[in-house]
Amino acid sequence: MTREEILQIIKEKNVNFFRLQFVDIFGFMKNIAIPLSQLEKALDGKIMFDGSSIEGFVRVNESDMYLKPDYDTFTLLPWRDQQGSKAARIICDVHNADETPFIGCPRQNLKRVLAEARSLGYTMNVGSECEFFLFKRDEKGQATTITDDVAGYFDTDPGDSGTNCRRKIIQTLEAMGFEIEASHHEVAEGQHEINFKYADALTAADNTVTFKWVVRTIAAEFGLHATFMPKPVFGINGSGMHTNLSLFTLDGSNAFYDVEGTLQLSDIARKYIAGICAHAKSFCAITNPLVNSYKRLVAGYEAPVYITWSASNRSVLVRVPAPRGMSTRTEVRCPDPACNPYLAFAAMLGAGLDGITSNLEVPPPTSADLYEMGCKEKEEAGIESLPANLHEALEHLKGSAVMKKALGPHIFNKYVEGKEQEWDNYRTAVTDWELKNYLCNF
Repeated sequence: MTREEILQIIKEKNVNFFRLQFVDIFGFMKNIAIPLSQLEKALDGKIMFDGSSIEGFVRVNESDMYLKPDYDTFTLLPWRDQQGSKAARIICDVHNADETPFIGCPRQNLKRVLAEARSLGYTMNVGSECEFFLFKRDEKGQATTITDDVAGYFDTDPGDSGTNCRRKIIQTLEAMGFEIEASHHEVAEGQHEINFKYADALTAADNTVTFKWVVRTIAAEFGLHATFMPKPVFGINGSGMHTNLSLFTLDGSNAFYDVEGTLQLSDIARKYIAGICAHAKSFCAITNPLVNSYKRLVAGYEAPVYITWSASNRSVLVRVPAPRGMSTRTEVRCPDPACNPYLAFAAMLGAGLDGITSNLEVPPPTSADLYEMGCKEKEEAGIESLPANLHEALEHLKGSAVMKKALGPHIFNKYVEGKEQEWDNYRTAVTDWELKNYLCNF
């Protein structure tokens, strides 16, 4: 996409409103809406905003920042068509007042880590699988955890209002250029998954934040609330974001595939898996960023808890799906959809690259059902567990030089600061569970 092509589409489609989008370090989408009169200024990257108003960005005395658009992310917004007047969006990188790239921009940071991978001879493809819940709203329009859906995994439920909502989400995504591969009902009541085609890591991160935005927007049209909260309901499955990762060489071949290797995996693939396993505790605070994330990461609900890998076992942290050749990839199963995908992909890539450059040795694969193994068996096999809560995950993150390099010092420090505050707020809060169990008994 070029500047001229965008201007032509805007003229032909009668686009009168334009959104410049970016994300903060915690993955929340931000945007500045501009009228048509400011369009050329926006496409030239001359729109400024107050960076001090964005959590984790900059101080008041250095607040002027530019939004530099990535033309390839331009798309019309199918739901914003009012009497023939349309709206569009474009994703931007954040730059400093002197127009240098801002080191605290998550998208810029992912670009930096991808450039490091490229210097080693690799590019990365990513496919994210975001699960989500569709819940009813109450009479005041507030979100509930109630659903009229009684379906289960792969079921069809004609009485489920979520089915029509999911269909409209898919139609909207396709109109925005997504290639949808499959969709289905997930394990829990009210839970859904829509899979779209993998892409290079930067595009995949753009697609993931766009996907979540579209899902919430269309759900609201149906009077529903879509949530990517990892564990919204006690006692049922939570929502994950299984992330498929593969490295390719610069000549376009899959660096993970070796027809002569064990399981047809190359030495690069095995070292990459070793890096993921070695640094999983450290990147968990990035891929699983909420207090609530660790209510999902418990044994018995398909969420991976144990740090090991396998070619088929779904109870492990890293699974190698069956396809080989150009489709050879690893599936990291711990991330949840509350994460900032730009940071999560950078962290996992940083971990894998460290496995390659440090020649880490991959642990033996695990074929046993880890949920059925006793503690002594896991200990004898050298199988460790992911952090049990956000505080523990942050302690591992703070001690990791590899993660500090993958995030850069600005994002690393601001992220830790924000998440430690989140943990402290949770730690000192009085919950409904405490009131129920203690108020009348003590």
